[in-house]
Amino acid sequence: MKNITTNIKFSPVDMEARKALNFKAGDTITVWSKILEEKPEKKGDKKGDAKKPQADKFRLQAFEGIVLGRKHGTEMGATFTVRKIASGVGVERIFPLYSPMVDKIEVNKKSRARRSKLYYIRDKAIKDVRKKMHSVTNVESEVEGEAAPASATAE
Repeated sequence: MKNITTNIKFSPVDMEARKALNFKAGDTITVWSKILEEKPEKKGDKKGDAKKPQADKFRLQAFEGIVLGRKHGTEMGATFTVRKIASGVGVERIFPLYSPMVDKIEVNKKSRARRSKLYYIRDKAIKDVRKKMHSVTNVESEVEGEAAPASATAE
């Protein structure tokens, strides 16, 4: 009896391509993830009614940011954390490397980091924001201090 091996694809993700991705902490990447589009129910529809099954519609959403770290290398449970600033607020997402909900991963910029995990960037960002806020308040107080004598001389 011969052993016949067949190539069975267990995942819709190209495992070899994901394994070959060469990005590390400090790199700027764009992750295209699939987001499920749900249609709102109409007012006339009752929850008990039988409906036709509708095909799921997905849209692609880009998440571009700095890689803070990768965990578990290229194993099946490998994940990576990406951080970006959105509307002045830091946002982090953890993506599974082999998730079928991740459409593609693009490396935009390579950079050299001396650490494998860049978690200190969270605190560094907070300190930078505080410093900017402090300098803005100083500039405003200087402007207000100069404006008062000018209005007094105008009268």
